[in-house]
Amino acid sequence: MSHAPEVQEERPLVSTRAADIGVALLFLVASAVVIADSVRLGFNWRPNEGPAPGYFPFYIAVVMALASAVNLARAVALPPEGEETLTTRPGFMRMMAIFIPAVVYVAATTWIGIYVASAIYIAGFMILFGRFALWKAAGVSLSIAAISFMMFEVWFLVPLPKGPLEAAIGY
Repeated sequence: MSHAPEVQEERPLVSTRAADIGVALLFLVASAVVIADSVRLGFNWRPNEGPAPGYFPFYIAVVMALASAVNLARAVALPPEGEETLTTRPGFMRMMAIFIPAVVYVAATTWIGIYVASAIYIAGFMILFGRFALWKAAGVSLSIAAISFMMFEVWFLVPLPKGPLEAAIGY
């Protein structure tokens, strides 16, 4: 007699069809905003001048709107029964475990600078997800931050967001 554990199917959280519809609608709204602003700026070709400020954004947004409308029509036309699952609750939680630290990282660059934020972000992922020892995570993250600093600030002279640490060392 086999006592294999029963595999319990996870309930779908979001279907692929629903996500396609939502993303298409978001892109249509973004396209509408860009088109409206391009019209405000002008999207014509000016003789002896070239394109008006809204020229390229207007046409890119029109193409984006058309592609989104096609995707929306295709998603709406699909029958709701037999939809594929995009993600489940555990899958969504795994995505949030990546997304939320990324948002915090981007926000932190404003206050502590990109190099310090990057070192913390890399070390955090190495420790929490990679299960690396603290000394390995510190070594890798600090090395990457230092190399990035040298490459952008010293060699290429590209200023990136800096925080109090860089101000303390004179950069």
